[in-house]
Amino acid sequence: MISIRQRKGVKTTEVSEDYAAQEANVKLENKLPSGCTTRKLWKLLSFTVGGTVALCIGLLTSVYLATLHENDLWFSNIKEVEREISFRTECGLYYSYYKQMLQAPTLMQGFHGLIYDNKTESMRTINLLQRMNIYQEVFLSILYRVLPIQKYLEPVYFYIYTLFGLQAIYVTALYITSWLLSGTWLSGLLAAFWYVTNRIDTTRVEFTIPLRENWALPFFAIQIAAITYFLRPNLQPLSERLTLLAIFISTFLFSLTWQFNQFMMLMQALVLFTLDSLDMLPAVKATWLYGIQMTGLLLVCILQFFNSMILGSLLISFNLSVLIARKLQKNLKTGSFLNRLGKLLLHLFAVLCLTLFLNNIIKKILNLKSDEHIFKFLKAKFGFGATRDFDANLYLCEEAFGLLPFNTFGRLSDTLLFYAYIFVLSITVMAALAVAFHNLSDSTSQRSTGQMGKCTIILKPETAYNLIHTILFGFLALSTMRMKYLWTSHMCVFASFGLCSPEIWELLLKSLHLYNPKRICIMRYSVPILILLYLCYKFWPGMMDELSELREFYDPDTVELMNWINSNTPRKAVFAGSMQLLAGVKLCTGRTLTNHPHYEDNSLRERTKAVYQIYAKRSPEDVHALLRSFGADYVILEDSICYERRHQRGCRLRDLLDIANGHMMDGPGENDPDLKLAGHPRFCEEIKKNLPPYTAYFTRVFQNKTFHVYKLSRNK
Repeated sequence: MISIRQRKGVKTTEVSEDYAAQEANVKLENKLPSGCTTRKLWKLLSFTVGGTVALCIGLLTSVYLATLHENDLWFSNIKEVEREISFRTECGLYYSYYKQMLQAPTLMQGFHGLIYDNKTESMRTINLLQRMNIYQEVFLSILYRVLPIQKYLEPVYFYIYTLFGLQAIYVTALYITSWLLSGTWLSGLLAAFWYVTNRIDTTRVEFTIPLRENWALPFFAIQIAAITYFLRPNLQPLSERLTLLAIFISTFLFSLTWQFNQFMMLMQALVLFTLDSLDMLPAVKATWLYGIQMTGLLLVCILQFFNSMILGSLLISFNLSVLIARKLQKNLKTGSFLNRLGKLLLHLFAVLCLTLFLNNIIKKILNLKSDEHIFKFLKAKFGFGATRDFDANLYLCEEAFGLLPFNTFGRLSDTLLFYAYIFVLSITVMAALAVAFHNLSDSTSQRSTGQMGKCTIILKPETAYNLIHTILFGFLALSTMRMKYLWTSHMCVFASFGLCSPEIWELLLKSLHLYNPKRICIMRYSVPILILLYLCYKFWPGMMDELSELREFYDPDTVELMNWINSNTPRKAVFAGSMQLLAGVKLCTGRTLTNHPHYEDNSLRERTKAVYQIYAKRSPEDVHALLRSFGADYVILEDSICYERRHQRGCRLRDLLDIANGHMMDGPGENDPDLKLAGHPRFCEEIKKNLPPYTAYFTRVFQNKTFHVYKLSRNK
């Protein structure tokens, strides 16, 4: 439906609070001119240079991505309707609420229109602030109306520049996390370079700007950086309080801007649970982080008018279960190895059972069914029985929810990121296993200060946190391709930290019997610099070519459809069709929809399945009755769906509908024995023949090469 064509007529240290165990840094500092003042000046200079580089690399990344977006679409030159169409699928839906707030006569009327919305779902009034994570659009629209920038900046540019500005914050946060872990800002620079050179696998912001993850991930990166700093021992009380505040604010903003926040933070809670159980971080700090997660999520729940999906989330149940189980098992971290291992397994079992119990109780009290499609999808995905559930299969058949493609590792290897990541991961995993075994072997009361110090040298709490974090999010990315952006960005951080970490090189050189403080210093600086030089040599010319390649947006059929709707249909007309297309109809025309892409509501999923019968083998009477039950005045049929070839047999939308309806699929291939021949031909094909049974209910009012619009009769 949307394509890109070639543009015509255009040629083409602070080394803050470092541990005494970092022998390489100590040796390096001893070589500096003597005196505390000189060392302080050196640290200040390192902090100033490193901070300046962080800000510059963040801004350059933002400008780079914004330029790619402009070059791909010629965004500054295309019409407003084309700009809006470029916000595909749910992106267009989210942007429409920003546009709606700006067009409202007053802010209060704009808020009222969002809280009592009757245009997103026909014949139903819904609270958009409760159902969707669109507070960011509300906030931006208020800023645009308040700030004196209307004469200088169009609303759409204010919106997209904000998102690209968040990318600058994102890269800066990744840079800082790597710097905190390694003790040198060179590590942050390498992480940022890897992020940019692996752009295909680390971000998709330049072509899915309003997507919720593009709002949320920068705040998630800030949270990880703050947690990394918080887990350092011996923080000053003021530093600790300020860090906790930063963690809370970033957690809250992350939760507010993405509907999948609870699942990401559940993974994070599992990281904390693992480290706390293995005594790799202080229990008090873990408790603080559990509390911040729940507080941030509950505050979002209040702002979303007590969204039941948040209250029924596994995260709330899990965190409560962990805190309860810990109170019941106060002596969990004492005893011999077998004793502690048994207690740990019992603790794990208790937390798991209590989590499931609390979650089921909460869902029954709230009568919550909004997230059941996710569990159906997970059950089918991991082989716990085949399913004919339409919603689950809709996810299973999408490439974004499939396994991570193998060619991803080839791209990551071209930049040396994957090799460096595996190298660092292997060493830190071995160190973590050693520390875990040591912690389980001796009770806390029996450990001497020297033993604790030795374990801290092997694996610091902040390193352990980022290690388990990258492993769990790696499994998530491998199982679900859409989630790879969480993993690959952190992969850049973790690999660069390891190459610049004195502890990693110390462990490696000691195991090879080559340990020498000078060698550590040489390796931790020379290897990253060589990789940076390699990246500049290999990828700089390609990036320059990419920036000089000029193309433009080209989708005349969709533009023609939107213009026709605006000119030839009543403002209150109700449109039925595919979720993806209707989001564009809402944005470009303001017409009322029967369904839309925000798929997190059970009743909406049922409605979408009913509307999609236009692509199933159903009679015109049935389809007409279904569409009229939702108040539809017009229905838009798309040839790209009716005659779909993008997916293989069994995953085409028409196949999913046939299976859900108990009908045999079209084309050569096997069918389940209990599927039956349909009693009617496929609606989207048969209606184009203008036969009397169809013309009695539907009148074609528009068509082009891609779309067919039919008006529904009201007297049937």
